[in-house]
Amino acid sequence: MDLSNLQPAAGSAKNKGKRVGRGQGSGKGGTATRGHKGAKSRSGYSKKIGFEGGQMPLQRRVPKFGFTNINRKEYKGINIDTLQQLVEDKKINDAVDFETLVGLGLAGKNEMVKILGRGEIKAKLKVSAHKFTASAKEAIEAAGGEVVTL
Repeated sequence: MDLSNLQPAAGSAKNKGKRVGRGQGSGKGGTATRGHKGAKSRSGYSKKIGFEGGQMPLQRRVPKFGFTNINRKEYKGINIDTLQQLVEDKKINDAVDFETLVGLGLAGKNEMVKILGRGEIKAKLKVSAHKFTASAKEAIEAAGGEVVTL
């Protein structure tokens, strides 16, 4: 091995590509492979997302439909099998309130919580939340627990 046969490790050296716009003598000066005139030849050009060459874009051709209720309330859903898992992991023991759920990272402090009925619960818990599904309420009370709506 000597200076005449040094090579970078295979795959480490990347091909830099052509250097355009570096003067007439380079053979890639002048229009710098951008053609003549038009938006694409200018510096700072970027095509809008969804641009279709001046044709009316799809998102404007397709009609809007439906209805968005501005008063809609979003709830963070937490299933009763998640509560049972927390009991088994000894993270909660007898009561579950909103602050506990926020502390455990199951809900944000500005979110509203709805307890959902997936799975089964064996622990006797006093659960406080903003809403409950009928099946969740039934399951918690069947296990000897208590439901408190905030």
